[in-house]
Amino acid sequence: MLADASRRLTEAGVASPRVDAELLLAAVLDVPRSGLLTLDTVPEGAATRFAALLDQRADRVPLQHLTGRAPFRFLELAVGPGVFVPRPETEQLTGWALERLAGLDGPIVVDLGSGSGAIALSIAHEHPGARVTAVERDPGALAWTRHNAMARVAAGDTPVGVVQGDMTDPTLLAELDGRVAVVVSNPPYVPDGAVLPREVADHDPPLALWGGPDGLDVVRGMLAVAARLLHPGGWLGIEHADQQGGALPAVVRAHGGFTDVEDHPDLAGRPRFTTARRA
Repeated sequence: MLADASRRLTEAGVASPRVDAELLLAAVLDVPRSGLLTLDTVPEGAATRFAALLDQRADRVPLQHLTGRAPFRFLELAVGPGVFVPRPETEQLTGWALERLAGLDGPIVVDLGSGSGAIALSIAHEHPGARVTAVERDPGALAWTRHNAMARVAAGDTPVGVVQGDMTDPTLLAELDGRVAVVVSNPPYVPDGAVLPREVADHDPPLALWGGPDGLDVVRGMLAVAARLLHPGGWLGIEHADQQGGALPAVVRAHGGFTDVEDHPDLAGRPRFTTARRA
């Protein structure tokens, strides 16, 4: 069954066909992926459900939409239509933010464009003393932010504040002006007209993707907000596309309110996020 499913997903152009087939079957059977190793047969009803999910995956519906879950660092988040699926690359930006927060007592953190809440909720989970606010503009995505935030509180994590707002709004979170230790963001950064995989183009919400002609329009608007929120010496971290490793740091330097501007590679060595310190 898995061999046939893998061949079908390969023909459909899915990048990781065997892994996706195994994860779909594991989700149907409600077992860990490793649990498949001990199975000899699949009940007929489960096989039918698996075939239906396989049809959708072959039509390039995101794997995470079909399983309803996305792993991120030490968490498993609920995702589905209407919210950007968190990527493994963003885990590094989150780790960088946590390193900046290490040893701080009750630091204030703001996650701009939170989506599923992956960054904000991971920071609250790994640094329970942090006071984290997640900001999301898109009402569809905001429902997922709130859902995951409530789930993490039920699991015992420090509550995260969830705010509907635009990361470029000059009045956003005015009550936190000059008090924030870290502002972190995975903003919309895809240049207009870019060709994207169908999983992204057809299923990720447009507000989470498109960033203007060079992909950096939202970042330009967000920098003034970040500079206002951060206290002197506070840190800013922004994810970007691998083609923006020179352009985004240049935009941050041009703002004039930040020092120590640096770009960081992902695990594959590609430029992935820019950091800076509030002057």
